Amino acid sequence: MSLNRAVPLTCSGHTRPVVHLSFSRLDKDGTYLLVSSCKDGNPMLREWTGDWIGTFIGHKGAVWCTKLSIDSSKAATGSADFTAKIWDTFSGAVLQSFPHNHIVRSVAFSPSTSHLMTGGQEKKVRIFDLRKPDAEPDFLGADTAHDGTVKSVVWIDDWNTVTAAEDGTVKWWDVRTRFPTSTLTFPAPITSMELSTGTSTLVLTSGQTVAFLPSLPSSKPSHNVTLPYAPSSASLHPILADRFVAGSTTDQWVRIHGMNGEEREVHKGHHGPVHCVEYSPDGEMYASGSEDGTIRLWQTTPGKSYGLWQGANGL
Repeated sequence: MSLNRAVPLTCSGHTRPVVHLSFSRLDKDGTYLLVSSCKDGNPMLREWTGDWIGTFIGHKGAVWCTKLSIDSSKAATGSADFTAKIWDTFSGAVLQSFPHNHIVRSVAFSPSTSHLMTGGQEKKVRIFDLRKPDAEPDFLGADTAHDGTVKSVVWIDDWNTVTAAEDGTVKWWDVRTRFPTSTLTFPAPITSMELSTGTSTLVLTSGQTVAFLPSLPSSKPSHNVTLPYAPSSASLHPILADRFVAGSTTDQWVRIHGMNGEEREVHKGHHGPVHCVEYSPDGEMYASGSEDGTIRLWQTTPGKSYGLWQGANGL
């Protein structure tokens, strides 16, 4: 373990804990966007440098998840105000709002952005057709999708989705039949799950385990790593797939681990527990969100000329 003294860039603006981060796909010019979800109810959109672009105003409760469409023209949010909303990322206007009966914890666009999937404390997974905003949603599963709060929903391709819940189960679904094609169970509640698009790998945290799962059910085995602490979130390097970043709500550190679990780097910068971490799509940096209300951006290779670190000589 090395205590790397890299100094992060700090993105301020939120007034309560930052609970979820998500990057857009890499644009043709090598840039991308970052969206943050916060208990202050005001998700924010930022440039790849961390510079603030705008805030989506309209929720009346904590926002637990924000995702961008593939072309970044739309954002989807899930909130404690019992709604999921679709936003125009250029104007910041609300395009659509979908009521639920309880807190919405996770949202995901279909690859074509024609549908939205939601999950949350109802234990249900809904699919809305964005082309028919007045139509009733479809539900995955006969009644409820899981026996616990749905913590994450991920859309893989046109017909395949994945959900993970506090009941410790991960389910792969065929959207056409609305029934699971495969189920994997963990002994502890699942706290996070994200798709590493560059590697087509699902990265999941449960108890002290970080699991790396195939995005589609296959004979390819999952790879599990047990850490000495319970990670709140983890993200795989999208190009090299030789390391992952993890945060924890038990301390204020951001850690880099090798794929066998060894601790490579430890970073201190936050002043509260770390709720979420995410690698940028080019793998050049990673972001962390904390109880302290800030987002911090860390270079994968400290000292490299990149983004706002250009000419900073080792920031």
